[in-house]
Amino acid sequence: MREPIFHMISGGPRPVAPFSHAVEADGWVILTGQMPTDPNAPDAPLPEGVAAQTARVIENLRVVLNGVGLDLSHVVQMRAYLTDFERDYATFNETYQGFFPPDRRPARTTVGVTALAVGALVEIDCIARRPDQPTS
Repeated sequence: MREPIFHMISGGPRPVAPFSHAVEADGWVILTGQMPTDPNAPDAPLPEGVAAQTARVIENLRVVLNGVGLDLSHVVQMRAYLTDFERDYATFNETYQGFFPPDRRPARTTVGVTALAVGALVEIDCIARRPDQPTS
């Protein structure tokens, strides 16, 4: 196994804690959970509602993926966190599904939590795989 690569993406979302945007090891790229902040205006108010925040979070994941030469088609697993699961789960799913073709959706877990950084309603992290990576 080669040493992991720790990625900080120029122009990526401003971290809300001490972490790398992504860490890569043997073709696997693990992205830190993204918040619904605007990379171009990190101190701006968050988008209103879970649909807008979900879209912003996925766009932020795209920014990080693009920064390492990947895109959403390389994502194999996502984990989503919602602060009001019962209220927001259906709306979250409606928004989320628009980012993936029905036959290419990553495996996913969605978890209800009591709070998220920056007062967000949603956070999503993911794992991507570089194409044509040999298996061990």
